Amino acid sequence: MTTHDVSLVVLDMAGTTVADDGLVELAFEAAARSQGVEPGSPEHATMLAHVRATMGESKISVFRHLFGDEDRAQAANLAFEAGYDSLVGQGRCEALPGAAEAIAELRGRGRKVVLTTGFSRTTQDSILAALGWQDIADLTLCPADAGRGRPYPDMVLTALLRTRTDSVRQIAVAGDTGYDMLTGTRAGASVVAGVLTGAHDEARLRADGATHVLGSIAELPAVLLG
Repeated sequence: MTTHDVSLVVLDMAGTTVADDGLVELAFEAAARSQGVEPGSPEHATMLAHVRATMGESKISVFRHLFGDEDRAQAANLAFEAGYDSLVGQGRCEALPGAAEAIAELRGRGRKVVLTTGFSRTTQDSILAALGWQDIADLTLCPADAGRGRPYPDMVLTALLRTRTDSVRQIAVAGDTGYDMLTGTRAGASVVAGVLTGAHDEARLRADGATHVLGSIAELPAVLLG
């Protein structure tokens, strides 16, 4: 099966189609502070390193790892969402150059496009509304819609089921993190494209299974032309 045969394209949001601009780290400060961890402290530095290493993972999973206790994890997640939503509301949310055009081109060529995120549905919807992207894709998914977030294959496989795609080999996955690459490979996607506009570098993307590494999502339509 060649790249011509791809009929479903599953795209990450922050760092891939949407500029992150440090918003995740700023929102994490609010989450950490809600649990008594102050920015600048050694504990905060250790936690922030974990957040950076696990970019792309479901945020509630990250907070469960960091805080251990479920109540603390949920409270941190709520503080993170409130912080992120506030930043989005301040206009700190932009599409990456060429992203909307790439999505339009892919759909114009008859491919289904699904946007996925490690954020909650509330945060995902805030981003989509801020960009005017409510109808830009065929489907949008967050971890709660699928069962588990990245690096598990659930969101990609849910996209396959909901779009009635015939085979996992007809899927292309694109993202900016190693977790996106793991998700794509575990789902059996034939194209797993890493982009260099977000969290992780080419070495990390390739180590986690990237079949292609692109400067940005704007290059993806040309790759899928084969």
